[in-house]
Amino acid sequence: MVQELQLRVIPRIAATKSEIVRYLDKNHDLPAHSIQGIRILKRSIDARQRQVMVNLKVRVYIDEPMTQDYLIPPVDYKTVDGKRQAIVVGMGPGGLFAALRLIELGIKPIVVERGKDVMERRIDASRIQREGIVDPDSNYCFGEGGAGAYSDGKLYTRSKKRGSVERILGIFVQHGAREDILIDAHPHIGSDKLPAVIKGMRETILRCGGEVHFNSRVVRLIVEDGKVTGVETATGEHFDGPVILATGHSARDVYQMLYDSGITVEAKGIAVGVRLEHPQRIIDQIQYHSVLGRGEYLPAAEYNFVTQVDHRGVYSFCMCPGGFVVPAVSEPEGLVVNGMSPSNRGSHWANSGMVVELHPEDLPDRFKKYGVLSMMKFQEEMEHRAFVEAGNTLIAGAQRMKDFVDGKASRNIPPSSYLPGVQTSRLDLWMPRFVANRLRKGFKVFGKNARGFLTNDAIVIGVETRTSSPLRIPRDTERLSHISIDGLYPCGEGAGYAGGIVSSAIDGERCAEALAEQN
Repeated sequence: MVQELQLRVIPRIAATKSEIVRYLDKNHDLPAHSIQGIRILKRSIDARQRQVMVNLKVRVYIDEPMTQDYLIPPVDYKTVDGKRQAIVVGMGPGGLFAALRLIELGIKPIVVERGKDVMERRIDASRIQREGIVDPDSNYCFGEGGAGAYSDGKLYTRSKKRGSVERILGIFVQHGAREDILIDAHPHIGSDKLPAVIKGMRETILRCGGEVHFNSRVVRLIVEDGKVTGVETATGEHFDGPVILATGHSARDVYQMLYDSGITVEAKGIAVGVRLEHPQRIIDQIQYHSVLGRGEYLPAAEYNFVTQVDHRGVYSFCMCPGGFVVPAVSEPEGLVVNGMSPSNRGSHWANSGMVVELHPEDLPDRFKKYGVLSMMKFQEEMEHRAFVEAGNTLIAGAQRMKDFVDGKASRNIPPSSYLPGVQTSRLDLWMPRFVANRLRKGFKVFGKNARGFLTNDAIVIGVETRTSSPLRIPRDTERLSHISIDGLYPCGEGAGYAGGIVSSAIDGERCAEALAEQN
């Protein structure tokens, strides 16, 4: 007999299957000797009360052997040799999942990526941290895997209406991710494990007859009779076919290229601010209501804060427990930071973006001359200012959190995970006033809601600007193709239609399906 049960247990019991068996024996009248196996189907932590509990959904095999069935069946990818082809520009989650879905639909994907493969890209990311050398085509934003490859691999999303989250997670598992991501309420792969998964996806594309071209930055869309029929790269190569454009939220040269080509783009809201870093033990103590922190059986604690300040949202973004702050710069003379975590979330620090919602009408008048590119230009200016304030280096400006709120200079900065290093800086003075003032007020609210959160043991590091695309590429709601030109399918975060790994992957699949129907 197979029975599925909902359990609510203390963390020690949830930590091992042997403890779960003892619990079932004692509390559910299921003798331990009759239980042949247990499969955990869902797992979430409830830390709302002082006694932290773990909610489990388990499948119990009673007096029969445990089967080795998949939680989600794998996708059968068949060869597309000799089939019609389509171009996928960009190899982040949107582009990768678009390419895999094209294969399912019998279309040969030609993937064109400006950066290097994910393993070589690691070397370039390391050079940014250790030497301050930025390759504009291979960095934390560009290259195989996109920005998501080095931002913790968080897979939680609220975007569940546009497609199947479970299907996306299943494809990750099929390519080497741990099955835990199908179970946990807030799944993540980890920036140390995700590159191997991405490599596995590339190998599937190649094995099935698709093509992958690295170091191939697209500089022009080829348009014939009012229809996009291919792309041209910086090396002069041409690739023919309808185009899924999945270039990510940092490809400013692509936005400029589209704008210069007369293809409609429009400004959209973004959020900008700082990267906030605490010692992880403080977050554990706050979230788990214990001076002892998380103890032996709980993971590094997360948080999610949001409030309204002067009619704009102030909120945490991309929270990385047990993580590191990294330089996410993709252009010379700029400084922008992001966060990432290894799979074990084992560092001494917790970090998150702390950002302020920004609308195009909020910008100073001097940006109006840029029209639809105004938000992008504002991002660039903030990043350049951070670079200048850091002495034209990647040694980021930082300020103790309470000093930032109180408008005081910090005499010194505690140890940080940010490898290029941090230095004292008056972020409260040189950041845009309408951003800094809202952050101050937001921090006060968060400090009241979570005692101990507003502390000088935490630091703010500047600046965080790459939360989302500063432009949207308008597309037909049903066809998902560009509203003013056929053959172009704007996709994912870079097009303004997603906000994370899973939502970008879902959008990539939808764009592939739309292309298959219309071509």
